[in-house]
Amino acid sequence: MRILVVNPNTTASMTATIADSARRVANSDTEITAVTSSMGPVSIEGYYDEAFAVPGLLMEIAKGEKGGADAAVIACFDDTGLDAARAFANIPVIGICEAAVASTAFIAQRFTIVTTMERSRLPIEHLVHRYGMAARARVRAADIPVLSLEDPDSNARDRLRNEIATALREDKAEAIVLGCAGMADLTADLRKEFGVPVVDGVAAAVKQAEALVTLGLSTAKRGAYASPVSKPYKGMLESFEPRKLGAP
Repeated sequence: MRILVVNPNTTASMTATIADSARRVANSDTEITAVTSSMGPVSIEGYYDEAFAVPGLLMEIAKGEKGGADAAVIACFDDTGLDAARAFANIPVIGICEAAVASTAFIAQRFTIVTTMERSRLPIEHLVHRYGMAARARVRAADIPVLSLEDPDSNARDRLRNEIATALREDKAEAIVLGCAGMADLTADLRKEFGVPVVDGVAAAVKQAEALVTLGLSTAKRGAYASPVSKPYKGMLESFEPRKLGAP
């Protein structure tokens, strides 16, 4: 089985963190291919960044599917471009937010998602509502820039820990979901430190992808996720015309 994991921002060091998380949980016969988007923002913090991350994401999914990937994971907690990718691709496409909240719902009645910036909190709240978890999940922001998670001289990880402690105390959370793919390498340490389940969306998405491939299931191609209509695209987006990009 081959699973493509796409980091839709352009920071390769974050892709390495994501790839490590994916490979730690993948089955021995699962091949993980982790790629970094070739265009777009260096981090995704809010709706504007998200919009400009989608073209590069779709390019990587198109290349991955042509190369034989059996499923794809979008490794951004905003589930960046998820609907567009599902409409475009014939293979299953999993978003790490959806995978994380679905997995956590099996093990906790109340849980808190701790993300990075306040501007990222509201988009994630909208996703939580969309995925039917608004009554069970709260979203908090630790007010840390995404890339500061990779800076050993920043206090980002301490601020994350403080926000988790607050969530356990004030929200009565039974589990914590890490609301950024760049936090994936902290999962094991945070579980030990706080003594509660801590869920990494990258790992959860990889296991969901393996399950769908094993079950022989892929995205429905009628209704909302029907393949894109073939039509000309103009200007700088000409190469994203579905037929040229590789849509069936």
